[in-house]
Amino acid sequence: MPEQHLEELEQVLGYHFREPALLHRALTHRSALPRRGSDGAHVHNEQFEYLGDAVLGLVTSEHLFREFPQWTEGQLSKGRARLVNASSLYSVARRLGIGRFLRIGRGEEKTGGRDKPALLADAFEAIVAAVYLDGGLQQAREFVNSVLLQSAIKAEGARLECSDHKSTLQELLQARGLPAGRYDVVREAGPDHQKTFWVEVRVPGLVTATGSGSNKKEAEQAAAEQAIQRLRTEIA
Repeated sequence: MPEQHLEELEQVLGYHFREPALLHRALTHRSALPRRGSDGAHVHNEQFEYLGDAVLGLVTSEHLFREFPQWTEGQLSKGRARLVNASSLYSVARRLGIGRFLRIGRGEEKTGGRDKPALLADAFEAIVAAVYLDGGLQQAREFVNSVLLQSAIKAEGARLECSDHKSTLQELLQARGLPAGRYDVVREAGPDHQKTFWVEVRVPGLVTATGSGSNKKEAEQAAAEQAIQRLRTEIA
């Protein structure tokens, strides 16, 4: 990747790398490397994803611990899960325009890899790792706070402590001695890089609800939210 492109991304990220090679690796998807031989086996970003996930978890846990000292362990765990789930990281990566800077193979390029949720979320984790390796924990902390935590906490507020809709539905059913809901994809539409999924959740003999989203997880959450509303209406 040309140096000027890396400098452009550094401006977007608000962080200047002392070792640009770290950022270069964080942006390199496995598909961009030759398939034959062992050359390049450890220059893609998968190991960085692993480390970035751990750094994100630590920084987010610490931030919530300090920001909400009155929360229980369960509330803190739920808040962290909402902040660093794949959908949240994908949204941040899209906002930062990370897709433009990725190094991907022809196959990924043809199938819209620069906007694939999983690929972008993984790239963001890898960039967090690159910042950590380049500048240490304090720099990683400041970076994550700046691009993710401050805006997310401001937008979500107290809702962070709430369970996601699937967990809430599960808790609601368990409290009444009912079986868990079953989730099934009932429809898919659109090209691979811009698909919409429809998922149906069914509680036998009680409620059936459908939700849609840009991936299966989002659709499941939407279906669970509809099921919760119907259950609470019936109970009321």
